[in-house]
Amino acid sequence: MDQQLRERIEREAEKHALFNAVKHGGSAEVGAIMGSLMGENPEFREHGGEVPGIAAPVVSRVNDRSSEERRERLAELAPALLEELETEEEEEERTLPELPNAEAYDEIRMRCAPNPNGPWHLGHARMPAVIGTYKQRYDGWMLCRFDDTDPVTKRPDLEAYDAILESIEYLGFEADRVMKASDRVETYYEHARELIEKGGAYTCSCPGETFSELKNAGEACPHRGKDEETVRDEFEAMVDGEYDAGEMVLRVRTDITHKNPALRDWVAFRMVDRAHPREEASGYRCWPMLDFQSGVDDQLTGITHIVRGIDLQDSAKRQRFLYDYFGWEYPEVIHWGHVQIDAYDVKMSTSRIKELIEEGALDGWDDPRAPTLASVRRRGIRGDAITEAMIELGTSTSDVDLAMSSVYAKNRERIDDGSDRYFLVRDGRRVGLAGEGPDAAHPPRHPEHEERGTREIPVDDAVLVEPADLPPEGERVWLKGLACVRYDGTGFAFTGDDIDAVREEGVDVIHWVPADESVAVRLRTMEGDVEGRAEPEFRETAVDETMQFERIGFARVDEHADVESVAYFAHP
Repeated sequence: MDQQLRERIEREAEKHALFNAVKHGGSAEVGAIMGSLMGENPEFREHGGEVPGIAAPVVSRVNDRSSEERRERLAELAPALLEELETEEEEEERTLPELPNAEAYDEIRMRCAPNPNGPWHLGHARMPAVIGTYKQRYDGWMLCRFDDTDPVTKRPDLEAYDAILESIEYLGFEADRVMKASDRVETYYEHARELIEKGGAYTCSCPGETFSELKNAGEACPHRGKDEETVRDEFEAMVDGEYDAGEMVLRVRTDITHKNPALRDWVAFRMVDRAHPREEASGYRCWPMLDFQSGVDDQLTGITHIVRGIDLQDSAKRQRFLYDYFGWEYPEVIHWGHVQIDAYDVKMSTSRIKELIEEGALDGWDDPRAPTLASVRRRGIRGDAITEAMIELGTSTSDVDLAMSSVYAKNRERIDDGSDRYFLVRDGRRVGLAGEGPDAAHPPRHPEHEERGTREIPVDDAVLVEPADLPPEGERVWLKGLACVRYDGTGFAFTGDDIDAVREEGVDVIHWVPADESVAVRLRTMEGDVEGRAEPEFRETAVDETMQFERIGFARVDEHADVESVAYFAHP
């Protein structure tokens, strides 16, 4: 190969690697660019064996660049390609409405506020997907604040903190700041003391049922008229842990006759007997309620826009009383409906999934039957495919449905090109093979990437086929990639027919693996585990890579053990 051709291959490889990396927001791979590289430059094909070796160091250099540098370099090499990408990005972004009054703020600042009571299920992905996309659109700022001030009903799971941050990264985003509310209790105490001085809060020892009756009747409880000094002393006694759970609360003074009873003198702080699981927070017994804690934190971190569920409309209204006392400007609020996801028998609930794991009905959060981000990630579904599907739901106040088929379609676009093909036979029937024929099959690794070459499947004196694929006695079938055979009721015999038997006579094509040299595979699916046998070269597929079992679907390779390989089924 002359130097001029080599340089042209390097230049074209760099262009395609840059395009791939910028488009998908990650690292480029040689295999992923070979199709477009060879398709756009057919004259490279006669050097197909050398091109990947020339492209590999070029791709490595592209991956060493930052995202900004990749985009700048693509603009130099192929401005039309960058323009095409930017048009696609703009069209994708437009599935979300513009943020209200965005022009009024110097910087758009938004927050994800997860409760770390367990790893995330699929529904949780919507919040970071939307907020992360808005951050990118407006060149804004994103906070991940763990709202972990409820050590009882939504008790934090210590492993969930890191798991949630990993999920945000998996979806394609990174928070500019990470906070734990349980680290900030003293800050909430300071604001409670200031609120008491402003006459905006009072301590109340009414039993919950008694206060509820008074509230619903629009009547003040007898503690509403306490003097400031008494309220302050009783609150400090709460802080010092001198009351038991349910014995004393601090209430925000609102309008006891407000038309919405849920807004009347709501609880800001309560006593909790159970220690927080985080050692750093285990000494506190007086804990803020979520509306107080998040209201204070949104102000102190400069949040400009809040996205929350339609069922939390009262939270915004309660917090406005707090903001009025302090003279703060309330953020813009977007309310949206719930998202429902099909394809799962398990309820999309953190507590329910946790119960099923404890009962042994699920193996863990990454069980393929669980509607969790850990599960779909282990199945080989890309985070950006989930993000794109969530973005398309918009921010409607109505409940919306997400079909997993939509996620699968978007994931297929991302992994099809890089996924090699293999045969897998389930519930294999051993069938003898006689006569003169090829001693091996050489089907392509990928039907659209000739440059990747072929795989070798040895032929024994018997093959495994799926029972449903056996033809009637006396009929022919084509063993895919191998040859035409006739079934005599007990075994196959080579017929010597060429591929025209399929093309012109309609002979069925079936999959197979060698009976003795195939390898055991356990395919983990949403319906349960499937045992099968795959062609030998499947064992060469790297763990964590996606591939496709022909006729069955895409899967992620999870493990190659001595007894069997394990793969997680992604989708058809």
